[in-house]
Amino acid sequence: MREVYLDNSATTQVTPGVAAVMQEVLTETYGNPSSLHRKGVAAERVITSARRVLAGACAVKEGEIYFTSGGTEANNTVIKGVARRRRRRGTHLITTKIEHPSVLYAYRALEEEGFQVTYLDVDREGLVHPEKVIAALREDTILVSVMHVNNEVGSVQPVAEIGKRLKTANKEILFHVDAVQSFGKLPVLPGNWQADLISFSAHKIHGPKGVGAFYCKGGVLLEPLLHGGDQEKGFRPGTENTAGIAGFAEAAQIAVQKQEENNRLMANLRQRMLAGIMEAIPDVFYNGQAGAAPHILSVTISGIKGEVLVHALEEHGIYISTGSACHSHRADPSHVLLAMGRAEKEIEASLRFSFSPYNTEEEIDYTLEKLRDNAANLRLFTRR
Repeated sequence: MREVYLDNSATTQVTPGVAAVMQEVLTETYGNPSSLHRKGVAAERVITSARRVLAGACAVKEGEIYFTSGGTEANNTVIKGVARRRRRRGTHLITTKIEHPSVLYAYRALEEEGFQVTYLDVDREGLVHPEKVIAALREDTILVSVMHVNNEVGSVQPVAEIGKRLKTANKEILFHVDAVQSFGKLPVLPGNWQADLISFSAHKIHGPKGVGAFYCKGGVLLEPLLHGGDQEKGFRPGTENTAGIAGFAEAAQIAVQKQEENNRLMANLRQRMLAGIMEAIPDVFYNGQAGAAPHILSVTISGIKGEVLVHALEEHGIYISTGSACHSHRADPSHVLLAMGRAEKEIEASLRFSFSPYNTEEEIDYTLEKLRDNAANLRLFTRR
């Protein structure tokens, strides 16, 4: 059976080049980076080189990049670390209602510690307006988190404008951006955004699972989540995942070098899919903004549960999703689509297609054919 993988927002396939780099580290440069002998020094150089690659991709200093076990840990580290470290300055935090669960749950945990959190509304396109951020500021606000690209609908937040207005209002308030879904696909430039903290993940850009990173502007201090070592300047102690970090750097280097080319390719695939769905299937609604990220497409096909279509397409070797993989085993509806004003029936009928540079137009046409046939059959069955 042929395979068409269109769930790249959940995770991506590790490319052969990335796997080869990791294999070399696992079998040759396997020393502990903290060891003083040659094997340790060689492993430390791998991490230093990877740090340089990620810093270059974001136009920041090498010492401002810190490695973690993934995007979830990166988000938790910077959000909880900043809040706890700066608690004497204030206890008010701001984020949006459409953030990734690793951000939302981190803020909810801080509420249990006595912090107050404002969760900002978004509009029907999934966008938070900068003026709402500024209107929510208080004298005791210490941190604002706004994601760059939403993982379910692909809306691109105006983080540069938010950062500019935030720092104009109060330069002491720290600005965090979750860039897990945008790094390697869209430009991620902390200086342009006036961002103090940014989160990344490797497995969204054809790197390995289990490794991520965060940018922390020089001079910003965090309270570490973990204790037990001096790795990553003590912000993230524990023996480094050297092979994973090397794979992350290789994937990042490829993604950034081919970013414009890949974006054009994915935007074309996205438009081909959307146009094909709208033409072939009645009662379809698009979820998101007009200028959404090139790799994510969310639609609602009225009258059919999205989960049923996911499994129907799987029988033809086509892999898509209904939304975030982090909520796939929960019965509650998408918090993103709820925040965008969608009814629960509409949310149940929603699908997410997410593309990679390795997808083809032929795969899109095959998916459209099977989607059209299965949607028609399922609607016929439902009406009976």
